[in-house]
Amino acid sequence: MKEALQRGSIQSSPYQKQGNVKNSDQLHMFSENQKAYFVVKRSLDIVLSFLLLAVLSPIFIICALAIKLESSGSVIFRQERVGRGGEPFRVYKFRTMYKHTPNNVATNQFKNPGHYITKVGKILRVTSLDELPQLLNVLKGEMSLVGPRPLILAEEKIHSQRLKRGVYSLRPGVTGYAQVNGRDLVDEESKVNLDTEYLMHISFFLDLKILLKTVAVVFSRKDYQEGCVENADAVTANKPEDANAA
Repeated sequence: MKEALQRGSIQSSPYQKQGNVKNSDQLHMFSENQKAYFVVKRSLDIVLSFLLLAVLSPIFIICALAIKLESSGSVIFRQERVGRGGEPFRVYKFRTMYKHTPNNVATNQFKNPGHYITKVGKILRVTSLDELPQLLNVLKGEMSLVGPRPLILAEEKIHSQRLKRGVYSLRPGVTGYAQVNGRDLVDEESKVNLDTEYLMHISFFLDLKILLKTVAVVFSRKDYQEGCVENADAVTANKPEDANAA
């Protein structure tokens, strides 16, 4: 998979066909108001993400310089995630880890995340500034400002439950219902339940509530945690060589 990414191609997702079937089968669950809101939601995503990119451009520059000065590697980290309809796409984030960190492994599966996360990366992750480049994903139509967070392919348990419940009928979000109701402390089952609850009650006012609550959660650092959580399959590895040089 890593070689495919380096060549510029994206591998097909094993959830893509199933996700597309779910998309068509699940449309009946939405009310007429919700179906109309999806059109408005996309328009709001485009306008707001464009404005945020313009307003936050100085922060982008500061983050990029800090990342580059501390450690070697690219400023932007690209990782394959599963999007709407189960289709794979590359999510953009500011790089917060050393370049030799194992790829395509969820952070909550690391027993020793401190070995991989840079000093600048720690600040970016606590403040969620590392997620800002995903505004580009929103502009491209791959993500929404609010929606279920996009998962890596390896998170099979959550994928299977999302497929069953029709969650992949939605675009993944920069923030989501689970992120303001437990953030890093939410286990897999609770995360899927929250994704489903959002799916069933999606509306303008719910999205607005999530966006406002996201700001409060980020500033308070509530429920922030790095490393393995309960029921996660932990991954342990040696500290990357770059960590000693930074």
